[in-house]
Amino acid sequence: MSDDVHRNRTTGVNRSLSRAWTAPVRAMNRFLGADDGRPAEPGEPFHGTAVVDCGVYVDGKRESGDFTPDEALREACSRENAFVWLGLHEPTAAEMAAIARTYDLHELAVEDAVKAEQRPKLEQFNSVHFLVLRTARYVPHGELTETSQVVETGQMMIFVGERFVITVRHGDASRLAPVRADMEARGELLAQGPWAVAYAVTDRVVDAYIEVADQVEADLDIIEEGAFSRDSGSPVQQIYQMKREIVEFRRAVVPLQRPLATITSPQSRQVPKEIRRYFRDVQDHLTRTVEQVSSYDDLLNSILQARLAQVTVDQNNDMRKIAAWAGIATVWTAIAGVYGMNFEHMPELGWQYSYPALVTLMLAISVLLYRAFRRNGWL
Repeated sequence: MSDDVHRNRTTGVNRSLSRAWTAPVRAMNRFLGADDGRPAEPGEPFHGTAVVDCGVYVDGKRESGDFTPDEALREACSRENAFVWLGLHEPTAAEMAAIARTYDLHELAVEDAVKAEQRPKLEQFNSVHFLVLRTARYVPHGELTETSQVVETGQMMIFVGERFVITVRHGDASRLAPVRADMEARGELLAQGPWAVAYAVTDRVVDAYIEVADQVEADLDIIEEGAFSRDSGSPVQQIYQMKREIVEFRRAVVPLQRPLATITSPQSRQVPKEIRRYFRDVQDHLTRTVEQVSSYDDLLNSILQARLAQVTVDQNNDMRKIAAWAGIATVWTAIAGVYGMNFEHMPELGWQYSYPALVTLMLAISVLLYRAFRRNGWL
């Protein structure tokens, strides 16, 4: 028997023993309510757990078989150029604590991963980097109203270690199933290690920013058209609601510039040089989105000011119309008031045609005033 055949058989036996040893543990987990079965749909968590997927990658290729998080880490540590990609979706504190014990994660980072109330940042705990991203998703709506939700945000946390990368997703934005499938098709990039996965996830999040920004721009065009329309203007509440959505989107986009600047810096020795080049491309896309969001904020301010000015002008026009009609009515009131005092000696009281003459005079004065107001734009 050759050495290669003997080695393969020995490895197979060891793996069989390892699986036989972990079988009772899995049975106990199922008994306690933790099912490690495959999800019904790609990108959804395993039934009863927060684990979406757990894979071991060697030289950029995924190892066949199913692994629990602790099995995957042991397998990766026993192989060269191997790492674990563990995906979690909204884990509980207990689930995250179990993962932290297995992968030696810092308690502060674990707390942030559970609460998901952090701004984008990059921190380092010993040999583990902790990257926080805010995800964004455009919410389709038939008509933009004062209460429409335009941008829905969530959070994405990435733990990057020497032998593992853990992604923790909160919210429905930026699902990672397409990212995993794309990376598994790009073995040469995946062979770069855990930071390659961090790049792919960050790139997906930033690409979603671009999609949201483009769709928000279409909503802004509708608001701008309505604000300057003479038929139906956009209410101020609608513009203000859109401004709030832009502020929420800006909180997700702008703070990410600093973590990406740290990653792409030449002083960042932990990130492979080739991966830093990919991150620079992501940084360029982020810069473009930041500029777009800033321009949207300025545009909304201009639209809001223009709308308020237009409301003021409309009110002034209404006041001028009221004043013009009041001036015309004053002619009738003044003449009728004088002749309504019932003095005995007044001009033309004894004239047969005094009444029609006064009515004709009032009509003539009213017509002259009406034409004068129309000529000056008051009516």
